[in-house]
Amino acid sequence: MLTSSLKRLVISVMLASFQGLAQAQEKEPPMEHSTFYRTIPIDGLSIFYREAGPKDTPTLLLLHGLPSSSRMFEPLFARLADRYHLVAPDYPGFGHSDWPNPKKFAYTFDHYAEIMNHFTEALGLARYTLYMQDYGGPVGFRMALAHPDRIEALIVQDAVAHNEGLGANWKTRRAFWADRAANENALRTNLLSLATTRTRHVGNDPNVGCYDPDLWTDEFAFLKQPGQADIQSDLFYDYRTNVDAYPKWQAWMREKQPRLLVLWGKYDLSFDLGEPERYRKDVAKAEVHVLDAGHFALDTAPDEIAALVRKFLESKSSH
Repeated sequence: MLTSSLKRLVISVMLASFQGLAQAQEKEPPMEHSTFYRTIPIDGLSIFYREAGPKDTPTLLLLHGLPSSSRMFEPLFARLADRYHLVAPDYPGFGHSDWPNPKKFAYTFDHYAEIMNHFTEALGLARYTLYMQDYGGPVGFRMALAHPDRIEALIVQDAVAHNEGLGANWKTRRAFWADRAANENALRTNLLSLATTRTRHVGNDPNVGCYDPDLWTDEFAFLKQPGQADIQSDLFYDYRTNVDAYPKWQAWMREKQPRLLVLWGKYDLSFDLGEPERYRKDVAKAEVHVLDAGHFALDTAPDEIAALVRKFLESKSSH
């Protein structure tokens, strides 16, 4: 049996520990700007998107590449949601959005841009900065040309708008556009294999140890899902329309001179390293940064990219 004095000691120790815990909880900052994972019906499809940050702040609309999804932007969500409203959707056929059968759905960049425009309207996004990576370029430029009044600024991360920007590994891909039937198998190997999926991330970066291998193994697992090869082949066959549209995008940039930030990974083997400077020929005041990173530059340079984006957006708001 505990003596009365011992009981008082035990109780006082317990009370002190509870008070200490309460004080510690008070000192810990509350979880702010959580990321929400939502779906919304658009044109008969369920479109998945990530959203974070105060809705009364400037909006960043983040458009992903191949074979990624809105997940690729998690590093920016963690670093920018304190001051900006971030919205990152998955295209149809990607991530957690619906994957309609390509026999019943047109996997084209025109169609994607139309759906993404309807997506922004459904969310009430009247003005936004477009952040475009890889496939995000052809989707985003179409959106910008269709509704230039909605665009506050453009951020390009490893996305091409000039024919010269497509590098040497596009030889097989151009042959596929010229004769799909004869080159379908070669294209699928070139575009969708595990080796290519890994190379998209690592490129020729000598610091391979900086890359989480889950990045490409997760994406390859996605590409191996039933129906994905057909979806991605259809969409990539339509990529030829982007090349045809490049002159229109360039003319639009030269005419509008939008506020433009270009971020580029110097180890990116998907595209030609001269592409960042080509943007400066279209937009004289473009801000261009070549980073110590690969095609998915957020893999290894998230802090640097977040700082550059924050500075770019803040300079815009002060104009």
